[in-house]
Amino acid sequence: MTKYRLYVDEVGDTGLNRVNLLDHRFLSLTGVIAESDYVRRRIHPELEAIKVRYFDSHPDEPVVLHRREMVNGRRPFQALADTETRAAFYADLLDLIRSWEYRIITACLDKQAFAAAGLPANNDPYHYCLRVLVREFGDWLYQYDAKGDVMLESRGDREDKELKRYFRTLYHDSVAPVSGRKLQELLTSRDVKISPKEKNISGLQVADLLALPSRYDILNERELFYGSFSPLMGQVVATVSAKYLCLSGGNRSRHFLP
Repeated sequence: MTKYRLYVDEVGDTGLNRVNLLDHRFLSLTGVIAESDYVRRRIHPELEAIKVRYFDSHPDEPVVLHRREMVNGRRPFQALADTETRAAFYADLLDLIRSWEYRIITACLDKQAFAAAGLPANNDPYHYCLRVLVREFGDWLYQYDAKGDVMLESRGDREDKELKRYFRTLYHDSVAPVSGRKLQELLTSRDVKISPKEKNISGLQVADLLALPSRYDILNERELFYGSFSPLMGQVVATVSAKYLCLSGGNRSRHFLP
């Protein structure tokens, strides 16, 4: 049976104290679904090759792609300060993002409405979004007669422990995905995998690169994104739009919550 992994990255903070400020109003989680053997055969070696080409990445100290540092040209991405190098790198990276086989699920939460709903204090915005992604991932696994697991980027010791507890609760939840199958029958483990950024997990790096464009796509559709796309961001958003997971009925897996 084919095995897939859901790699998850977030944009925004989980706090509920400043939800009336536009910069803090939305939290989005983006999951990238990729077949495990495909990651090993295609995504990882091709991603490593582009890092060697532009940043002289070495196996002993691999460069880990992180969108924020790349945009700011911080080490080890100082080569991107050169305009021609930057254009060439992003063109090559965009070609890879287009060509790889994967699917995306995104949940974008309006924390202003979430806070106003008067939910219990222990109802965490990150957990709320993660539940949507995992349920939809389970539904997709059922549709394709496959199994899988979930990997998140580490968020800190306390947050990671809470996530592990929450994921086990979600795994054992008696409520089934839309397909009618319980998560225990679809996921290979009751434990979520959590990895720090420096571990150089290719799937988490892809999720990091696509999380912001997916968020922009959702907010722009609802006229909640104030600003304009750069030409590069516009190209990435278009690529992301073509990669959303589609379940039976043709609905694309991008959710605006609650």
